[in-house]
Amino acid sequence: MNAEKAPIIQGCAQGALTGELTFPEIVGKLNQIGVERYHADYCRQEVTYYVADGDSLVVATPHPSHAIATEFSASAVEGAVRQSQRNEHTYLDFIRKTMAAGCVGYFVQITGRRVIYLGRNGESHVEHFPSPR
Repeated sequence: MNAEKAPIIQGCAQGALTGELTFPEIVGKLNQIGVERYHADYCRQEVTYYVADGDSLVVATPHPSHAIATEFSASAVEGAVRQSQRNEHTYLDFIRKTMAAGCVGYFVQITGRRVIYLGRNGESHVEHFPSPR
């Protein structure tokens, strides 16, 4: 990843963990520098960011460890998403709640304007979001 993009990406990851940046702000910043998508992996506590030319950057996102439920609950994931949209909890709360819902991570497809939440056994739940600014 080039020297101009990496600090912006790392700032977005840190801003999510500290609550300084909202999801729309993060998506907007990443879109402006050409990030197409990113994958948050709860088990590895890292996020991998991808640009169109195939380059990528892995950023550590340390968070408290929580057990990931064996059963995936799309409705519980959706509930956590709605709470985030209403600013009713932090990103760390969101991680905890989605892990309790059986989520192992998610892909944010910035260019496709959707987030795909993944379960242990291949289950998924898709949320759409408006175009980034």
